[in-house]
Amino acid sequence: MGAIIVFIQKAIGQGICILFGADGEILTEKSGNLNLGVPGMMYMGGIAGIAAAFMYERAVETPNAAIGFLLALLAALLAGGLGGLIYSVLTITLRANQNVSGLALTTFGVGLGNFFGGSMAKLAGGVGQISTAVTASAFRIKVPLLSDIPVVGDILFSYGFLTYFAIALSVALSWYLNRTRQGLCLRAVGESPATADAAGINVSLYKYLATVIGGAIAGLGGLYFVMEYSGGTWTNNGFGDRGWLAVALVIFARWRPLNAIWGAMLFGALYILYLYIPGLGRSTQEIFKMLPYVVTIIVLILTSLRKKKEDQPPESLGLHYFREER
Repeated sequence: MGAIIVFIQKAIGQGICILFGADGEILTEKSGNLNLGVPGMMYMGGIAGIAAAFMYERAVETPNAAIGFLLALLAALLAGGLGGLIYSVLTITLRANQNVSGLALTTFGVGLGNFFGGSMAKLAGGVGQISTAVTASAFRIKVPLLSDIPVVGDILFSYGFLTYFAIALSVALSWYLNRTRQGLCLRAVGESPATADAAGINVSLYKYLATVIGGAIAGLGGLYFVMEYSGGTWTNNGFGDRGWLAVALVIFARWRPLNAIWGAMLFGALYILYLYIPGLGRSTQEIFKMLPYVVTIIVLILTSLRKKKEDQPPESLGLHYFREER
């Protein structure tokens, strides 16, 4: 029983990191922007959050966990949002290729994270790793009383603030997209920007806001990984391919935030499954790591065959909008 509980906890932990990235990308793609810079923005959010906490803890003799928490949270949001702003300027204002811009942003974010991670490790006198245990303790506070319930408490209530915030954010995002006027306008921009423009909707503004806010949400995924999941440590290239799994999850969830919740948990379980199967060789482990992508491909094929409109990506996804061609 203990091993099963640990597996579920680790699967949820992996899934929450992916869920933040997927929610940010769903919001962005609903505006018609295809942002492949999500992995880079997650790196930017992670390094900014841990850097803010690290510098605060070094500057203060007796650091306060709550202050470190707020500084890290704000830094991650700003860094992820900055990544979204850079992408928006490139693709909306300058009309650069969206695929190339996204991949360049990912390369930039990963390189930025590794550079500053290495620099902070030198300041700390370590080799390749830094730690912000005080701030991380605020991120890892469990639900009082409920976390003490045997089995149920371990599975459902033994996580920090960002875990429950990610789930609440998915629910709120679903409500926003389907039940608010602004959400419907955003979806209209993603489906047919020319029609939305003719109806008086500011297409560029909606695209900018969706991409910047989506980047900030993705940044929280990086912060979650380094603070709550990893206990306040940063290791260069430690994110692996979780950012790309977030992009794959968007397709798997069929652009629905509520589907992304359980899909993220499934992805998290598949991502670490090989660790709990004894006797696997290196090559077999790599095959198991492919499972989330294989499942996504199967879902993509099935939804394409069914051709249901609500299961398809936004009509203008990845396309530039030129108002003069309306």
